[in-house]
Amino acid sequence: MPAKNSRLPLVATLAALAAAVALLTAPAVLRESGPDPDPGASAAATTPAPQNGVKPSTADETPQPSASASPRPPGNPTADSTATVPGASRPGRRPPVVDHGPRTGDRVALTFDADMTDAMRHQLRSGAVRSYANLAIVELLEREEVPATFFLTGKWVEEYPEVTRRLAANPRFELANHTYGHLAFTSDCYHLPTIPRQRMTADVARTFDVIAPYGGRQTRYFRFPGLCHDRAALTELAPLGVTVVDGDVVSGDPFAKSWRPIVDAVLSRVRPGSVVVMHVTEANAPMTDEALPHILAGLAARGLTPAPLSEVLGAASPGRTP
Repeated sequence: MPAKNSRLPLVATLAALAAAVALLTAPAVLRESGPDPDPGASAAATTPAPQNGVKPSTADETPQPSASASPRPPGNPTADSTATVPGASRPGRRPPVVDHGPRTGDRVALTFDADMTDAMRHQLRSGAVRSYANLAIVELLEREEVPATFFLTGKWVEEYPEVTRRLAANPRFELANHTYGHLAFTSDCYHLPTIPRQRMTADVARTFDVIAPYGGRQTRYFRFPGLCHDRAALTELAPLGVTVVDGDVVSGDPFAKSWRPIVDAVLSRVRPGSVVVMHVTEANAPMTDEALPHILAGLAARGLTPAPLSEVLGAASPGRTP
């Protein structure tokens, strides 16, 4: 008995030492397992105006999507799966927003939005509208071997699978995401119906899934309908690892009555690195195909060459947090 009791102080001492070690090591373990600090958070207030058309972020912390959003929706990538895809940014961070590429060289990006709302789909299926796919634009780009990037809505792809297959088969064309049904991601956006915040992530993810089977030059570029977005909308896209592309040259082609104002709007603003916003939705942008030959001639006269969006943006977009 005495021998057994004599070991009690030693046992107590060892227990105390173990507790001390646990207290000292616990903070390090917590830091390692927590989220990485946002590299743009502390620099936002002190960094000069960003270069290469990347807009500054308003983020001051790692963004947290709304609780109702699925943490891994369809189309939600991992960092490894999107590492080589143009426009891929780090999932879990508020995505960068890009207007244009570097203002050097001679390249510009021609981008075409393919809108499709429920109302447009009804008009198409009822015969009230002949087409929302301007094949004259596609044919001209093919004939002249002009690179372009198409921002597709999921519903447009569903209505025009053969046209989508044609776009994907062209090595000069890139495919990008323009939401599933062209709903607004903010209020008061050109009178478009607004999508609830809890559906934003899944809507964009669904569109990637609709486009993916067509192959071709797939990207993680995304454009909001009407270019309307705010902090909340960007936060909801954080899980998807995208780059938001607005554009610095808006053609004004929707519902234009003449091709001349479209040409003037583009050629008066275009510069090296520009991202030109046009539409391939024929009934809603009926003059774009007539304007396009004049735009191409004007670009050539200015020494500017159309290129895929990924080449124009270069280092300005993939994986960069503004």
